[in-house]
Amino acid sequence: MTIKPLLEQSSRIALAAFLHDLGKFAERAKIPVNQETLDVNKQLYCPHRKKYTDDRGWFSHVHAAYTGLAMDLIEDYMPELKGAEFAPFGSWKTKDADDSFINAAAKHHRPESFLQWIIATADRVASGFDREEFEEYNEADEGTSTGKNHYTARQLPLFEQIRLDSKAEQKYAYRYPLKPLSPNSIFPVEACKCEGNDDKAAQDEYLKLWQGFTGALKLMPKSHRNNWSLWLDHFETLWGVYTQAIPSATAFNIRPDVSLYDHSRVTAALATALWRFHDELRRTDDKAAKELKDQQSSWEEKKFLLIQGDFFGIQDFIFASGGETNKRAAKLLRGRSFYVSLLSECAALKVLDALDLPSTSQVINAAGKFMIVAPNTLATIEKLQQVQQELDSWFLTHSWGQAGVGLAWTEASCNDFRRHSGNRDEGVSPTDVGATPSSRLSPYQKLIKKLFEQLEIVKNQRLNLCGNGTPIVFEKFLDNFENGECKIDGRSPAKILLDNEIWISELANDQINTGTWLAKAERERILITRKSLGMDTALKISIFDYHISFAKSEEDQGKFGEQAKNGNLLRAWDFSLPKSADQALWNGYARRTINAYVPIANQADKLEEQWDKYIGIEESLEVGDAKTLNHLACGDRVQNELGNWQGISALSTLKGDVDNLGMIFQSGLGDDVSFSKTAALSRQINAFFTVYLPWLCQSDDQYRNTYTVFAGGDDFFLIGPWLSQIKLAGKMRQAFQDYVAGNTEVHFSAGISTTKPGLPIGQLGEMAEKALEQAKAHNPEDEKPAPKNAVSCFNQQMFWDEFSALEIRRNRLQVLNQEMNLSTGYVYGLLTLINMAEKVTEKPENAIWHSYFAYRTVRMLERNKQLDKDQRKRRQAELAEEIANAGIIKHGGNYRVALFCHLYQQR
Repeated sequence: MTIKPLLEQSSRIALAAFLHDLGKFAERAKIPVNQETLDVNKQLYCPHRKKYTDDRGWFSHVHAAYTGLAMDLIEDYMPELKGAEFAPFGSWKTKDADDSFINAAAKHHRPESFLQWIIATADRVASGFDREEFEEYNEADEGTSTGKNHYTARQLPLFEQIRLDSKAEQKYAYRYPLKPLSPNSIFPVEACKCEGNDDKAAQDEYLKLWQGFTGALKLMPKSHRNNWSLWLDHFETLWGVYTQAIPSATAFNIRPDVSLYDHSRVTAALATALWRFHDELRRTDDKAAKELKDQQSSWEEKKFLLIQGDFFGIQDFIFASGGETNKRAAKLLRGRSFYVSLLSECAALKVLDALDLPSTSQVINAAGKFMIVAPNTLATIEKLQQVQQELDSWFLTHSWGQAGVGLAWTEASCNDFRRHSGNRDEGVSPTDVGATPSSRLSPYQKLIKKLFEQLEIVKNQRLNLCGNGTPIVFEKFLDNFENGECKIDGRSPAKILLDNEIWISELANDQINTGTWLAKAERERILITRKSLGMDTALKISIFDYHISFAKSEEDQGKFGEQAKNGNLLRAWDFSLPKSADQALWNGYARRTINAYVPIANQADKLEEQWDKYIGIEESLEVGDAKTLNHLACGDRVQNELGNWQGISALSTLKGDVDNLGMIFQSGLGDDVSFSKTAALSRQINAFFTVYLPWLCQSDDQYRNTYTVFAGGDDFFLIGPWLSQIKLAGKMRQAFQDYVAGNTEVHFSAGISTTKPGLPIGQLGEMAEKALEQAKAHNPEDEKPAPKNAVSCFNQQMFWDEFSALEIRRNRLQVLNQEMNLSTGYVYGLLTLINMAEKVTEKPENAIWHSYFAYRTVRMLERNKQLDKDQRKRRQAELAEEIANAGIIKHGGNYRVALFCHLYQQR
C-alpha cells in the first residue's frame, strides 16, 4: 500500500496556496527578522511603487516578503520539504528557481511563472475580484473602511451586515477579539473593547497569537509528516484555530470582514482544482501563465466543478425504531446521531479520495452538507458518477433506502466568482426599466442560485430509484432473516445477539457501541483506514469501504506512524468537546465537531438516586455512563423545605433551525458576497451549535442534563428535563442574538414539546417536528407571511420577546406562591378564565371573567385567617396586577405557558 503521487502533488499545491498570506500573520506580529534578508525578499515578492518619477519609491504589500521569512521559522514542523521528489514544484525554497514552492506562495502580488499564476489567480477568485478591481487593490495603501491600519484593524462580523428586509444603516459596531478559536472567542464584542489605535499594543496581541501558533505546531504527530494529505488535514485545523479572527484584507479601504483562515482555505481549494485542470489537459507552460494573466478567455473557461453533498433522511435514520428501541434509547440516539455525522464525513472523504484531492478542497462542511472544489474534467465526472453508485449501494444495503447522500455538481469559471458584473459603473440599477431580480444579481450570486437549484434536483432523485439496476424489492436480503428482524430498527436482518436478550442488526450494534464509546471520555479520537487496524473499539461495518476505529487520546498517540507512512491511515480526527471557555480548540490532530454533549452520571447523581429522586425507574445509574432518558425526565425535581421531592417527571424536546437560511446565503450580504464569505458564513453558523452549545450545556448546571440528539449546521434537536429545556430555549435565543451582533434579521425558531417519559423515540421525533412547524406556522388571520423568529411551547405560538416576558411572569408566580401559598385549584381555575378571555370577541358575555377572577381571588385570600382586611386587600390588588393585567390581559392564551410551568413545578 502506497500513498498516491497525484494526491501528494495536489497537497503541495494546496499548502503553498494555504500559506500565501502567512506573512500577514508574521508581519503584523513583528517577528524578529534579518533586515538584509527582508530587503532581498521585498525585491523578489513585493510590488514597487513610486509617487513621482524621480523618487526611489517604496515596496507595498510587505507581508509577501514576510511569507518567505515565516516559512523558515515553521519549516522544522512541516512535511519533508527537501529532496528530489517535490513535484509539481522544482524545489522547496530556492529563490532563484521560478517554480520553487516558496516563490509560488510568496509571489502572489508579482506572479510570473505558471505555478505562481495558479496561486495568484486563486487568491483573486476567492475574493471575488475582477482584473480591474484587483489592480486597484494591488496599488492601494494599507487602511480599512473602519479607519484602522493592518495592525489595529479587527475583524468585522458578517452577521451584523446581513439585510433581508430592512434598509437599516450599517453601523459596524462589533469586532471579533484577536484570540484563538474557543467557545468565548467566536462571539463578537463591541469594537471599543478590542480595537484601538495603538500600533505597538496591537502588534503585541499578534505576537502572542503567533507564539501560540508556533508552539501548537509542535503538538502535531511527527510521524504524520510522511503523509502530506494526513498532515495537511491536521494543519488546516491548527491554522483555523489561530487565524479565524485575523482580518485577511486590510488595504483598499476594504471592510475587514473575512478571516485569514476562510480566505486561505478557499484559495487553497481553488488553486488545487485550477492546477489539476491544467495538469490533466497538459496546459502548464508559459502560454497558460499568460492566459491566466490576461484574464480573457481563460477566465471564461469552466475550469471548476463545485460538488455538493447532502445527507437526506436524517430523521428517519436517527429515529428508526423497533420494539426494543426505548430501553437503550440514550446510547442509541447518541450513537445514531454521531453515525450520521460520520457517514457525511466519510462520503466527503470518498469523493476526495476518488479524485485524489486533499481535505483542503472541502470548503463547506456542516450538518450533513458539504462542498468540494474539483477540476471540471471528464475524468472527474466519471469518478463522481461511480462514487454516487457506491454511496447508493451502501445506503440501500444498510438503511433500506430510508437515507442516503446525494451528490450534485455545477461547473464554474473564474468569472463566475466575481462580486460585480463587468463594468461596475455600468451595472443594472434596481430602478432601471425592465430590470429583473436575476439581472441585478452579481455573477457569484447567480452561481449560488444555480447551486441551490441543482441540489434541489438531486434531492428529488434520491438513490436513483428509477434508474436501471436499482432493486424494487430487496430480494437478495430475504434469506437473511433466520433470526428475525432487528429489534432496534424493526426492519434489518438480525445477526447479533445483544446481552443474550435480543437479536439486532450489525448496524444497530455499531450504533449502540458508538454511543457507549462516546460516553467514555478517553475515547476522543477517530482513525479512518483502508484496512482494519484490528482494534476492539472498531465498527464492524465498514463505511464506504473505510474502516472506523475509536482511539484513546494519549495512549494511542504516535502509535500509528507506520500506518500513516504507508498510506493506510487516511484521517485521524479529534472530536473532543471544549475543556474550557477560553482554551484553544487544538489537541494536535485535525478536529471535527461531530461530537455533542450528553449528560454523564456522577457521584451526586448516584446520591440523589439513593434519596429517591428518580421515580418509577428500573434501570440503575452507573457513574460514568450516559444517563437514560428516564433519569433525565426526573432532572427538574427538587426537594422542598420538608425534604420531599417536588415536580413532575417529564421530558421536553427542543428542536429548531435558523430562519430564512437560503435567503441569507443568496442575498443577505447583497452583491458584496464572495466565495470566501459564503464559506465563512457556513462555518460560523455551524460553530454556534457545535462549539458554543456543547460548552454551554456542560458548563452551566441548569443545562447539564441536556441530551444532544443532533446540533450543527443551522439546526438542533435536544432532549432533557422539561423545564430545563424551556429555560435553555430562551438562553440559546439570547446567546444567538449576541452571536450575530444583535442583528434582528438573523434568528432561529424552535418548537418545544413536553411529554411523559417512555414514549417511543420515533414519536418523540414526530412531536418535536410538529412543534417546530407550529412555531413557524402562518397565522391565517394575518395577511403577511409567517415572520418566524418564534417559538411554540405547550401548543402556544409566540415571538421570542413574549417568550422571555413569560419567563418573568413564571418567576413572579413562584414568588407569589411562596408569599401567599396559592392553591393548586386556584391556579388551575385561571386556565378556564384564559379560555373565556380569548373568546370575548365571539362571546361578549365572556367579559365576565374579570368578575370571576376577583371573586375567586377574594375567596382564596379569605381562607387565610391570619390576614386582616387591609392585608387581604393589598394582596388582592397585587394578584390582580400580576395575573389579570400583566398575565391574562397582556399575554392572552400564551399566559398558559407560565401557568403550566408553575403547576408542573408544584406537583
